[in-house]
Amino acid sequence: MRVIVPFGVSLILAAPALAFEAELEVEIPQLSVAEYHRPYLAAWIERPDRSVVTTLALWYDLDNPKGEGDKWLKDIRQWWRRVGRDVEVPIDGVTSATRAPGTHAIGIDLTEPPLARLPEGDYTLVVEAAREVGGRELLKIPFAWPIASPQTLKAEGKNELGDVVLELKP
Repeated sequence: MRVIVPFGVSLILAAPALAFEAELEVEIPQLSVAEYHRPYLAAWIERPDRSVVTTLALWYDLDNPKGEGDKWLKDIRQWWRRVGRDVEVPIDGVTSATRAPGTHAIGIDLTEPPLARLPEGDYTLVVEAAREVGGRELLKIPFAWPIASPQTLKAEGKNELGDVVLELKP
């Protein structure tokens, strides 16, 4: 019984990870600056005409003591212009707190709308980060849909972002 219970619990805990068919890894670099603030970050998929399919992640200061965390979302300029000003935050299943330096994984379930209904074509994953008393950076990773074979696509940041890796599995 002792062996079965931990094994069963580990299967239950691992089950959500098995549902993802794509994963986005975002590296937040450790910066040596006098005043460091964790970056706000948005990740989304857009069409060739730059219209947004969906927002995959939105990281911002959810625990701002004055309740002003969403006030600075407009600093994520491209996301804000395309989506942010027209959406109510927090966005269920998308929004979370800012992250410390390190590599962070975001699971993407390709079987759920709107990605499940995505028409064949070319798309771009966009990741944008902005930091108070810092800079901003935007990275793009183009990809074709549907996914024909496993792919690992990568973009390298220079300042506010490190490596951004998109792994796609059919």
